Amino acid sequence: MITPEEVRGIIAAIVTPFKVNEEIDYEGLKTLTRYLVENGVDAIMSVGGTGEFPHLGREEKKLVTKTISEEVKGMVPVIAGTAACSTRETLQLMRDAKEAGADAAIMVPPYYFILDDEALFFHFKTLAETNILPIVVYNNPLYTGNPMSPGLLAKLLDVNNIIGIKQSSPDMGQLVEVIRLAKKNTSICTGIDSHFFPALMVGAKGIYSTAGGVVPIQMKAIYNLFHEGKFEEARDLHLKLQELNRFLEYDPGYVSPAKEALRILGLPAGPVRRPMPELNEEQREGLKRSLRSIGAL
Repeated sequence: MITPEEVRGIIAAIVTPFKVNEEIDYEGLKTLTRYLVENGVDAIMSVGGTGEFPHLGREEKKLVTKTISEEVKGMVPVIAGTAACSTRETLQLMRDAKEAGADAAIMVPPYYFILDDEALFFHFKTLAETNILPIVVYNNPLYTGNPMSPGLLAKLLDVNNIIGIKQSSPDMGQLVEVIRLAKKNTSICTGIDSHFFPALMVGAKGIYSTAGGVVPIQMKAIYNLFHEGKFEEARDLHLKLQELNRFLEYDPGYVSPAKEALRILGLPAGPVRRPMPELNEEQREGLKRSLRSIGAL
């Protein structure tokens, strides 16, 4: 269990490494977990989008979170992805995450069916009232088809046991409005790497970061520079990282580039699970150039 004050900084969205046969590489997962902790991340988010949660079975999700939790040994919090299309299944995944050692649960709203604000509020309120784990609400409208307004997110932050928001709306103004409306003792973070420095400037507590799961040193440097008051240096590093973020957000997605970048850095990642596409040679070369440009390679 964790408090809102502990949900801050670089929350690395860790990939789920696979073997060539697409089975989970648990030893590789332990190696990646150590890499992230040793290089300064403040928390790890398991089985999120970067972790390919839609392509994992229930037991696989539990074992991935358990492996990470056992490897971190309490050094940083583990925030487990528990997203599902129904409230019932989300509760099952939350119980699994708690048994696996997670400190909190994070989930997008139910996807596929379009839901109104009342249904979305009831879903998260029901999850929170179980007190299985502290909850982070993850707004990701481009992927879920169920956008959550700043007013709804602020209302949810008044619900007991909801400790934070991961805001992945491409509209930066919505993040600003959530921060304006929200109560003070909560954790509001961006989930978009290219928004990181601007988000810190308007009061975000940190980032749930795909880049943080690949180049944690550079991401933590931005955070530290910002909190040391070295805003120009933090901005300049953020802009240098944008070349990498271009791959992790837009060109051509984020899971395949994240795994390819880890392989380039000599870390276990393996392939993506089909039908996710791998990068082509031109994309791989561009990714290598971006890693060299920030001193990661």
